This record gives sequence, C-alpha cells and structure tokens, in this order.
Amino acid sequence: MHHTVVRSRQRGLSFVSLIFIILFIVAAFAIGGQSVPIFLEYSAAQKAATKATHEGTTVSEVRAAFDRAAAVDNISSIKGQDLDITKDGDKIVASFKYSREIPLAGPAYLVYRFQAQTK
Repeated sequence: MHHTVVRSRQRGLSFVSLIFIILFIVAAFAIGGQSVPIFLEYSAAQKAATKATHEGTTVSEVRAAFDRAAAVDNISSIKGQDLDITKDGDKIVASFKYSREIPLAGPAYLVYRFQAQTK
C-alpha cells in the first residue's frame, strides 16, 4: 500500500508582509496628507497671479492685486514682491518660482519645486 500525502499550498500574506504593507499605506497617507494642501496652495497662487495680471496695469498694481488674492486664499509661500512681472506685447505676464519642504525623518525631506507663468 502506497499512500501519497497531498499538501495544500498556503496562500496569503505572512504577518511580516502585512506589517510592511500597513507601514507603506500609513506613510503614503501621511505624506499625501501633507502634500495636498501644498498643491492646493500652488493652484491658488496660479489663479491669483492670473487674476492679478488682468486687474493691474502697472507692476505695483499687479503685486497689490496678488497680495489681496493671497490674503483671501491663504497663500503664504509667495508674496506679490516675489512675482517676476514682464510685458509680452500689450499683455502683462507674471511668473514665480518657489519650493516647499515636507520633513520625513531625521535629515530627510521631500522637496516640491513649483514654477508658473501666466498666459
């Protein structure tokens, strides 16, 4: 008599794998939770710069219009004085650059660099 042992193969995650997956998800949510407001502020800054170039006719008027919009939209990364304002034909063009950092752990940071130009 010959008996064969049929072994069923286990499927699924080990406990260690589950811990790593949970840590990855928590880290992604933590970084994402800090990143979303940064991107919303960048979007608001783009809109404020575009609105300012349509409202103002001089450099000081464009900067003042941007600062008013920044106060309403809670934009703190850049100010009107940070705008680079030029003329393209009869159109006023504003551009800006800035960066924001998210501390990760110890000396590690996640850096976002933004730049935009009105059309």
